[in-house]
Amino acid sequence: MFECTSPKISGWLGPVNFFILFHLIKTYRLITYMASGFFALLDDIATLMDDVATMSKVAAKKTAGILGDDLAVNAEKSSGFIASREIPVLWAITKGSLLNKLMILPVAFLLSAFLPWTIAIILVLGGFYLAYEGAEKIYEFFTGNKHEKPKISNQKFSEEEILIMEKDKIKSAIVTDFILSIEIIIITLGTVAKEGIGIQILVVSIISILATIGVYGIVALIIRMDNLGVRLLSINEEDNSISDFFGRLLVQSLPYVIKGLSIIGTIALLLVAGGIFVHNIDFLHHLIPVLPAIVQEMIIGLIVGAITLLLVFLVKSSWRQIKK
Repeated sequence: MFECTSPKISGWLGPVNFFILFHLIKTYRLITYMASGFFALLDDIATLMDDVATMSKVAAKKTAGILGDDLAVNAEKSSGFIASREIPVLWAITKGSLLNKLMILPVAFLLSAFLPWTIAIILVLGGFYLAYEGAEKIYEFFTGNKHEKPKISNQKFSEEEILIMEKDKIKSAIVTDFILSIEIIIITLGTVAKEGIGIQILVVSIISILATIGVYGIVALIIRMDNLGVRLLSINEEDNSISDFFGRLLVQSLPYVIKGLSIIGTIALLLVAGGIFVHNIDFLHHLIPVLPAIVQEMIIGLIVGAITLLLVFLVKSSWRQIKK
């Protein structure tokens, strides 16, 4: 390895060469071992990410109905403010939604880890709520007996009063989001209940983040439709220009978009509820085997929703009689 003509130096240089060669081989083996371990780790991570991506797609399909209803509800609750306050109000609701999920997720993971049987129970209870909500919307549509809406008034409010009303509406929206967030997280957790806790945490966290960003991002686009329409109308002074056509279309279509989302959300609620019952209650799973799965889930969701709605009406009526 090293050439030396001096006999004195060459006498001790031999052991030094052996020492250097020994450590070079040892270092090479260590680097090779570390590299193989590193690539094995990358392979494990890639496999895990593939599993997470697959389960996330399944969970996203399962929660699509809730997200549709969530979108319709939040689009309605986030509208009605002056243009300059719409985005700040929506941002406040979005932050509240993220906080809701931060509170719900640890509890859900603890239940899944230590009391996994409770997930199925909570899932079925959530199914009753979803079925009831869907049936109630259908009942209100056919009877016209809708929830009382605040009447529009020409009264002028001070800036302080407007901020108080904003805070009340934001608080109401966040409470509604809390209930919907529980449903989304539990349904997602039920989808990955048989997986390891690591995959559960990753999948449920991903769906929670995507649900928040997706829903409130689309809501932001929806509630700004009329503002974009007004801008298009003011581009030029012509009455029947292309910009005027699209401007009027955006302004006039906003209420129909929100109503359409509500209808889609109602159908989705019943489908999701029916799916929960079919997949978690063996009797219902084999009740109507000849029908396609989607029809079976819709019928079961509608029947359970109607029964739940009737029971709620009876309880409310009995309570009013007791109070009298």
